[in-house]
Amino acid sequence: MESVLEKLQQFWMLISFDSLFLIPIILVLFIGIHFYSLSRGKKELLEVVDNKVKVFEKAFDISEDGMLVLSDKNEIVYANRTMKKLLALENDFMFKTLPKMPRVEVKNQWVDLDTLIDTEYKRTEDRMLSYPQVNITINSDNDEIPINLYIDSSPLDSKHDMWCNIISMHDLRQKKQQKVVGYRHQLTGLPNQAQLIHDLNALYSKVHLKEQKIALVLIDIDDFSMLRSIIGHEQINVILSKFANYLQGLSGKLDISAYHTYYNNFLVTASNVDNEDEVLELVHTMQKHLASFYKMEDVKLHLTASVGIGIYPERGTGSRNLLDKAYKALAQAQGLGEGRVQLYKPETKAHDYDERVLHNEMHAALEKNQFEVYYQPIVDAQTKEVVSAEALIRWVHPQYGLIAPFIFIPIMEKTGFIVEIGKYMLQEVLKQQKRWELFKFRQIDVSINITLFEVESKNFVENVANLIQHHQVKPELIKFEITEGSAMISEEATQKHFRNLKNLGLGISLDDFGTGYTSFSYLKKFPADVLKIDKTMVDYILTNREDQRIVKAMIELGHNLGMKVVAEGIENKRMHEMLASYGCDLLQGYHFSKPLPVFEFQKLLR
Repeated sequence: MESVLEKLQQFWMLISFDSLFLIPIILVLFIGIHFYSLSRGKKELLEVVDNKVKVFEKAFDISEDGMLVLSDKNEIVYANRTMKKLLALENDFMFKTLPKMPRVEVKNQWVDLDTLIDTEYKRTEDRMLSYPQVNITINSDNDEIPINLYIDSSPLDSKHDMWCNIISMHDLRQKKQQKVVGYRHQLTGLPNQAQLIHDLNALYSKVHLKEQKIALVLIDIDDFSMLRSIIGHEQINVILSKFANYLQGLSGKLDISAYHTYYNNFLVTASNVDNEDEVLELVHTMQKHLASFYKMEDVKLHLTASVGIGIYPERGTGSRNLLDKAYKALAQAQGLGEGRVQLYKPETKAHDYDERVLHNEMHAALEKNQFEVYYQPIVDAQTKEVVSAEALIRWVHPQYGLIAPFIFIPIMEKTGFIVEIGKYMLQEVLKQQKRWELFKFRQIDVSINITLFEVESKNFVENVANLIQHHQVKPELIKFEITEGSAMISEEATQKHFRNLKNLGLGISLDDFGTGYTSFSYLKKFPADVLKIDKTMVDYILTNREDQRIVKAMIELGHNLGMKVVAEGIENKRMHEMLASYGCDLLQGYHFSKPLPVFEFQKLLR
């Protein structure tokens, strides 16, 4: 054993002394391996860093904000996809100076971007410069681009000897375009009502500063729904576009701006106005152009427009509600007929109340029985006997007294309360018919005015049938009257509803005949028993031969269609005798009686 150990020791000593020259070689190998490991680790680290840089580049390329990194010498260190497009950079832009330095409008002064950075940015402060909603120019055309601008900086080396400027630009053109679109009519491109409201304040200020008058001219092309049904949607759009172009091209002494406020509504603002005659002249010029500017297959289409005008400061109009006044004037014009022009006139009110007050009080008034049904007799033209009546609603207000129907009925129609008052009317008339039957009064039919809004309300016909059944009244003692204009709005639906009412045994009357545009074919289809000639057709019948011929023709037409004919608005004996001689069946008007409360009217039935 000892001999083995001795031999090993001798062998090791031999190697150690004979191989000292191997140690440097081993040391070199170790150092080489160490540096190889370091190099490999550094390469891996660089790959990680490079990959992270690529990730950030992709992230910035997706961004809609433009990102630009410039060196101290204005060399491009980095630019994302959006910034390349914004600055129109070539593909080999890296480490080249900007081909053209953008200019920025700051506090109404234009400065180069690099100048702005040098003068405004202090690297000693840890803050970012922010310039919201400024304009920049990039190309030689000096096209201004609205942006939000942000500037920051960062060192490129550990000693802070080299710096870069980081610039972010958010392009606002699309947002501004969307805003513009929101303030424009989609079809005609004219400013819409939202833009009008925005512009009016500036217009009022301008008027006050220059002590001028301004006019708002509201234009409504007449019978637009019917016109569309005749010529179609595409041609209607042609009319709107052509008229919009005409309004946009108006010029002259007045400073004019045109707006497309609603489907067939346009509005023109006119400043530099001296008097209302200038505005009326402008309106007549527009109407004349509208009447003849449209052709369809070589046929000129005669178009008319109703116009409402509000002028400030004049005619009691305040600037704050001038647009409302123009709308009220338009409503007044439409009430007078087609193609009418109306300057706003302050309403003369017997009592100090407005529409909102009346609307708020209507529900309570119905509960408190403030509404009453009055009856106006309808007489036989030959015998002068009362053979029928028209039921009319009256509001006996505890504060204002008897309120005229022309004041509250339009409010009811606008707010939908007309449905509730219609139900009340039918209930009261049915109750009264039953009382007259029980107390042996002479039985006559009673007409109740009805609107299309009521007819199209839910379960209208079923409700009528149930009420008649509940009160046990003969259906033929009730008539429903609808105006000619309402009956024409939705022809097929109206005919269907009134046929259903007719099937219940009720009478149907076509009211205000002569004021609308009913065709003969529609009149044949409409299930009416009675044709009521409107008061306006007989007002001048004693002196106007044309009116006489028209009324004669109406009476003959009604008879040929199997209807009885009623003439409204009979004011004197001569009118009575003339219409009786024309063969008119029934007459109604103040010559016979005004509308009466039930206790007075029923005396006529004894």
